[in-house]
Amino acid sequence: MARPTNNLLALAVLSYLTQRPMHAYELNRMLKENDAAKTFKLSYGALYGVVRQLAEGGLIQAAGTGQSGNLPRYTVYELTGEGRAEMRRWLTELLSEPRHEYPAFAAALSLVAVLHPDEVTDLLRARHGRIVSAIAEIRAVREGALASGVPPLFLVEDEYRIALLEAETSFITSLIAKITDPQDGWAGPWAAYHAPQQRAVTDDAPPSRNGGTS
Repeated sequence: MARPTNNLLALAVLSYLTQRPMHAYELNRMLKENDAAKTFKLSYGALYGVVRQLAEGGLIQAAGTGQSGNLPRYTVYELTGEGRAEMRRWLTELLSEPRHEYPAFAAALSLVAVLHPDEVTDLLRARHGRIVSAIAEIRAVREGALASGVPPLFLVEDEYRIALLEAETSFITSLIAKITDPQDGWAGPWAAYHAPQQRAVTDDAPPSRNGGTS
């Protein structure tokens, strides 16, 4: 059977339904309580869409209906046998097989030569500072959760985020050093590449009031 959707939010729904049957509102609440928005592109519209796709694909099924007060009736969904098997296949695949992704930072690095090296180093230093702040924020939240009794297993994605961010700060520090090294740095030839363009910009500038260029 073909997977009805490759949206990873669907995998989260399948995983959460291993706990008990739930309706979409409850799934949305639990995902938010567990800060799932840091890992999945979460909105109620997206969640409702994947619930519908999973139901149409036979991975979940209606287990009943309910109603709270004057709110519209809702459908409670449960995991099917095929849904449980697909969840295991999907999770096994993601854990064991590296997937080629398209990170925005890598895309920017592939085009970085169009900017002047001085500007690039300033931008990289700014990024480095923001990442250091992000690491501190994640650590503080994680330590607070641990102190409240949350088992480390349920915070492992935060450890992964910290490891990735720390690796990126090391990469940025190394890259800045390669650009700015006074002996063998990339800045010299890189800046020379931009020199004709800078002269062209200066030549094209409108004349100032005293007859020179501004």
